[in-house]
Formats: sequence, structure tokens, C-alpha cells
Amino acid sequence: MKPISTVAVLLLGWMLTGCFAARESRIESDYSYAGDFRHYRTYNFLESNTEPDTSRLSSTVREAIQTHLRSQGYRLVNRRPDLLVSYRVFDGAMRFTGYDQPDLTQWVKKEEVESEDTPEDQKQGYKRVRYLLSDGTLLITLIERKNGRAVWQGYASNVSAPVGSQALVSMRRAVRSIFDRYRILSEDYQQEAQIR
Repeated sequence: MKPISTVAVLLLGWMLTGCFAARESRIESDYSYAGDFRHYRTYNFLESNTEPDTSRLSSTVREAIQTHLRSQGYRLVNRRPDLLVSYRVFDGAMRFTGYDQPDLTQWVKKEEVESEDTPEDQKQGYKRVRYLLSDGTLLITLIERKNGRAVWQGYASNVSAPVGSQALVSMRRAVRSIFDRYRILSEDYQQEAQIR
């Protein structure tokens, strides 16, 4: 009787491990080599031309983004922000193209910003990577307001949860996980740290 219960426990454990592996999240980010990350100070949210989403889930995501950006020294402003923040939750699985790049903080430390004037042989180039993102993907994009180009995007898959408090917790975790990949302090925050 004991060997059968041991086998049953092992089999159950193996099945649960398979279920958890299938539900594993993918958290990735990529950025533009033309982003001038060392000089961003302010942000605001990109407003849609369609009816705004005032759902509790949307406000939770928005508040979580604000918390993370504020902790990194970015200020929310209404006029002429450096960055516009866009976010969206996609239902269902989707194919997504990202890029294989050096870590963002390492790139910023190099103090290089690519422009149209950068010689072709000195440009980094973008190595595409295709992902299959599982059900429910949160995509956060930072757009440089001055030129309207996306400079950074982070995404987390498998963020869908039943409606209610569990969904709100899932979204907060997803935002935190995404911003763990954007550890760039605002220019003002960096200057204050140097003065101290």
C-alpha cells in the first residue's frame, strides 16, 4: 500500500509541475538605441481618442505604473512631458516580436545614443526574437514625446486572472515585474544623488 501512495504523490506532483510550467509568465523588454534615457525627467499617460477605460483594472495598472515611475524620480506633468506612457492588456495568446539586446542599464552606462548621424558601421542593429505569449499579456510602452517614437517597451504574459481582487493583484505584480527591467532613474534623481 505504501508504494502505491508514493507513486500517486509523485505522479500528482509531476502533473502539477506540468500545469505550473504551462502557466509560466514571460517577462521581457526591449528598447530603442536612439532613446536618450539619461535625460528623461517627466511623463504623462498617452490619452486615447476612443472612450477612456475607467475600469478598476485599468486604474490599478495606471496607479502601479505611477508608483514605479515616481520611485525612480520621474514626475507626472500635464505640459510637455519627456515620456508618454501607453499600456494595454491583450486577451488570449499572441505572437510577438521582441529584440535580443544588451541589458538596458549597461547600454545607458555607455552613454551612447544612436541618431541619424551615427555611422552605419557603429550602429548596434536589432536582432529580432519571436515569442509566443500565453493568455493575457500586459504591454507597457514609453514614447518620447518630442519625436513620437517608442523608446522602451516591457511586456508580461500570463497575467489574466478571474475578475476581482485576484486580477488586481496579478496586474500589480505584472507591472512590478515589467519595471524590474526598466531600472533607469530620472535625470533629476541622478543629479540629486550626486549632490548628496
